[in-house]
Amino acid sequence: MKMKKIVFSIVTALVLIISIFLYMNRDKFVYVGSVDIIEVDCSKKRQILSEVLESDQRIRKANEPIKYAKEDHRNQELVISIIEKCGMPTLKEVNQRQMDAIWLGLQHSTEEKIRKKYFPQIEKAVKNGDLSKGQYALMKDRILMDEGKPQIYGSQIKNGKLYKVENPATVNKRRKEMGLEPIEDYLKYFNIQFNPN
Repeated sequence: MKMKKIVFSIVTALVLIISIFLYMNRDKFVYVGSVDIIEVDCSKKRQILSEVLESDQRIRKANEPIKYAKEDHRNQELVISIIEKCGMPTLKEVNQRQMDAIWLGLQHSTEEKIRKKYFPQIEKAVKNGDLSKGQYALMKDRILMDEGKPQIYGSQIKNGKLYKVENPATVNKRRKEMGLEPIEDYLKYFNIQFNPN
């Protein structure tokens, strides 16, 4: 009987501590909802995409991942709404940084299905020269990682480690074809040593 009281007291204390923690940090835990198509003015897509790029880079420089959710959600909605309502932009309509904003909005999506759905437009933009091969490689790897498959170009890090790579011995050849630096140099940014085995 005494043991049950002790266990009950410990469980009650843990629930209380967790409740206090969640209450004190309630503004950091945000459910942002589904990513929906919203109203956008196609004549203002250049301005909208410039704002998306600025927002994306600002929140990443701040290095506060918990705060990413709301702005990333908004950026994703703006990007997919532009694609759906105005068509996929090209460099004839917007500048390179604005095209990059399209890629960032999709790459930083928390919803795997969004990346997968719009990946064919990214592929087409790369073939047309509107986006880089490197951007293609990063998104392709991210999609493969989403699916639990080995990545091709070695661009994705998961839990502080290089996510599994298909044929690691030849990854630098594939990276070079996509205009990416050698994997050893890339991984230095993350303090990760490359082991092809």
